Amino acid sequence: NGKAERFNRTMINEWAYAQAYRTNDERLAALPAWLEHYNTTRPHTGIGNRPPIDRANNLTGNNS
Repeated sequence: NGKAERFNRTMINEWAYAQAYRTNDERLAALPAWLEHYNTTRPHTGIGNRPPIDRANNLTGNNS
């Protein structure tokens, strides 16, 4: 639960309420770009200030 709660807090602070959106649809439209940033470029202190994509293995599902 702790990791999910931390992600939720980060998402609230850095995406949902980081700026003023005129509508909820506008906020939702910004989510894919934020998730891309979160997973591919944003440093995460728990993994040595690297983005999670650096830790992902076998994303294509090839096991050979």
